[in-house]
Amino acid sequence: MPLFINRDQIFAHQVHLLEHKLRSKEERILELETENAILHLRLAECLGKLRRDQEEESKALNHQHQRDAQNITQTALAKLLSQVQAVKQDLSEVFAVYVSFATELEEQSKKLLEKVEQASSSFNGHHGDKVQNLQARVAALERSLEEEKERCGAERQRRKELHNTLVELRGNIRVHCRVRPVLPFDHIQSSTSGSGPASSEEVVYAISDDTVMVNCMKTGMPVQNKMFEYERVHGPEDSQDTVFEEVKPLLTSLLDGYNVCIMAYGQTGSGKTHTMMGSQPLEEHSRTQQEAQQGIIPKAAAELFRLISEKPAESHTVEVSVMEVYNNEVFDLLAKDEQGKAAGQRRDVITTSSGTSEITSLTYEPVCSASEVMQIILSVLKLRAHCPTLVHTDSSRSHLIVTLTISSKSPNALALARRLQSAKKDMQRSTQKEWWSPRCRRANPAARHSSDELFASTASSPCPSPSHSPCPSPRHSISQTPFRTKLQLVDLAGSECVGMSGVSGAALWEVSCINRSLSALSDVLGALAEQRPHVPYRNSKLTHLLQDAIGGDAKLLVMLCVSPTQRFITESLQSLGLGTRARQVQKELPRRKNNTLKVK
Repeated sequence: MPLFINRDQIFAHQVHLLEHKLRSKEERILELETENAILHLRLAECLGKLRRDQEEESKALNHQHQRDAQNITQTALAKLLSQVQAVKQDLSEVFAVYVSFATELEEQSKKLLEKVEQASSSFNGHHGDKVQNLQARVAALERSLEEEKERCGAERQRRKELHNTLVELRGNIRVHCRVRPVLPFDHIQSSTSGSGPASSEEVVYAISDDTVMVNCMKTGMPVQNKMFEYERVHGPEDSQDTVFEEVKPLLTSLLDGYNVCIMAYGQTGSGKTHTMMGSQPLEEHSRTQQEAQQGIIPKAAAELFRLISEKPAESHTVEVSVMEVYNNEVFDLLAKDEQGKAAGQRRDVITTSSGTSEITSLTYEPVCSASEVMQIILSVLKLRAHCPTLVHTDSSRSHLIVTLTISSKSPNALALARRLQSAKKDMQRSTQKEWWSPRCRRANPAARHSSDELFASTASSPCPSPSHSPCPSPRHSISQTPFRTKLQLVDLAGSECVGMSGVSGAALWEVSCINRSLSALSDVLGALAEQRPHVPYRNSKLTHLLQDAIGGDAKLLVMLCVSPTQRFITESLQSLGLGTRARQVQKELPRRKNNTLKVK
């Protein structure tokens, strides 16, 4: 009979066996954990005992070292004490010797003084007259030296005045140069550019009041010094007042009938705007300090109104206009939009029939004081284009032209003479199409001599009659229109090297327009200096706008602003070269005929 085994019983038996093994394993784990805890406790006790033993041993060693150090110190102190006692003994001996020498020296000095007194008395008796003669000659030489110094200063001033007179008579352009100091951002730029410390080295120097020296250093080549001479050179130490004192005499010419233009030229960051406008003073500065920081434009406005205040009341009126040449386009910064707010509007430059340049629809604001002029200028300066570059954080991207127009109702004799000659010149330039008439006396060449005489006779009358005119015309007579002169103050945008400025996009086009307009200015000056038959004024809106100032009868002063460091030496040499070229220009000024013009 087969045996039937129940599978569940077999599985239950196996589970029972496994549970028994599991319980035995768990008991073994508990025993091992207990042993592990006991071992950890023993290890902690051993570590603590070892730490205490180490501390005790270190303390014992420290005590031993302290005892040894104390012993060494005591021994050294004992030696020093013995040495000090020996030195004291030596000093006492030396002091005794010094006392004996002092007494002996005092006795010898008394004897020598007695001998000196005897010798001086004998010398005064025999050589007193010679000494007095020598003293008199020295005093005479000192007086002669002082006189020669005064005479030299007077001759230098006279030479300067004669040179300025020669420049005026020849019609040359006056050129001043200003070297700015080395500024903190020069060192920052040299470190970031990686060109080394040599890039911030000063290489442009104002060695005298009329000479600039440039150290041209090239690797592997000897240093070459280039000299540039101008009418006036200002060093880094010269203040704004010093710069303006050399410019101020030109303002007197405004009321004498001359147009005046002052132009600042140089690389970006060379100090043109600081020279023309000045720096923004801090609020805590006093009024005197704020005036000292002002540039040529505010100081010229103040000086102009000071000169007008010395004239008869209401004899002169002043109007101001502000323009900028941006991307070879002229913008009127005083023009108002429909809401009456200042908004720069584009204007055109045209050439009149008399050959002068004129801005169409230009806005003029009447002003009565220098503060009003500056208030208007500062209100529209925010419209001027600016852009930060690697060279300058607030670089101007346009040429700024501030024009002060002075209308004189009662001109003086010189202004009236220039006025009549200007009118005569305009009449001679006019075409026959505008003025010709079969009965016009100018159609007859023989009548020109009588016309010249008539200009001389009309000058003696403050209100010439139109019937006395050689050719009646619809124009107003000279006495009916006020005599107008212009003061143009120009802050040119700085020339830039594209690789150095790091600009791109729209700013790159701005740099291109700036460099092209300044290149056109250089071409115009070169053509005038070489007396070429054609002067390319219309190659740029800037030169077309300033045509009267550059090539006309205006007194033009170019203020060169240069950086002194090696990093900008290429741009500095380019600016100095343009100044040299400008000095060679001989402008065709109107000739004065004081013997013909009889003005009362």
